[in-house]
Amino acid sequence: MFHVSTVQQFDLEKTTHLIKHAEYLRTAKRADILHRLSGSLVATLFYEPSTRTRLSFEAAVYRLGGQVISAENARENSSSKKGESLADVFRIVGAYVDAIVIRHHSAEELEEAIAYAPVPVVNAGAGSGEHPTQALLDVYTIWREIGRLENLSVAVLGDLKYGRTVHSLLRMLAMMPNISLKLYYPQSLSLPPDIAAEMERAGVRVEQAESVEQALCGADVVYQTRIQAERFESVDEACAASDYAIQAKHLSILPNHARILHPLPRVGEIDPAIDPDARAAYFRQAENGLYLRMALIDQLLKGELS
Repeated sequence: MFHVSTVQQFDLEKTTHLIKHAEYLRTAKRADILHRLSGSLVATLFYEPSTRTRLSFEAAVYRLGGQVISAENARENSSSKKGESLADVFRIVGAYVDAIVIRHHSAEELEEAIAYAPVPVVNAGAGSGEHPTQALLDVYTIWREIGRLENLSVAVLGDLKYGRTVHSLLRMLAMMPNISLKLYYPQSLSLPPDIAAEMERAGVRVEQAESVEQALCGADVVYQTRIQAERFESVDEACAASDYAIQAKHLSILPNHARILHPLPRVGEIDPAIDPDARAAYFRQAENGLYLRMALIDQLLKGELS
């Protein structure tokens, strides 16, 4: 059984193949692809709030001719409220559908339970662990916007400790040739040691920036993130998010070819005045998620991922 649980299941070749398939589905006539998942049923189980991830996955299935059954706010509105284990949820729901897309509050519980699923499971975000499909759509966006996935200087700002999108993206960038990182973050929200060690082993050049200006200078890609206040373990981790925000005044520092990405939602990390600038790619990034997830679900249900 092939489950999509971590970006470490993908390498540059598989990622490039997925990107090309996303481009095909993006440009194909709807009538030509509507049959691809005909007869398939996918369950979306979301134990944490979601807009882009849940709706893009569900839209992806429908656009390929499949059907969806959904449990939103499943932490409160399912048998999990009664104490049912996630392993049992997978056993039961897996008897009804062909695949499960899940967002869960515990990366550890998801990792343990996934082995009990009789159908493929896609990790749509797990606690402060990983968000593999976000990383896939992020590199898809970089490829479309910059034109390459190598020789990149990437600035990453915000919450590196709890930001699962950052964890997955950095692991994926570590597979690309000649990547350098500039990180700017609240001191209490630094990169987890295991991921920092992975960057070192992969030969990724990592520099700690001292300001937004220093982080943005010379960057090809800027990856801004939301401070994950809901995951703070203590008041000591609280910080002034405004210190890590990108303001309109910073655009003069950013190269013309650079692109600003954000997994969204934003809550003050990017000044809306930046939105009209061609370098602001975050809304295009969100749209790219539909096509990347179409490609992923299509290949997953056809047994083409391994």
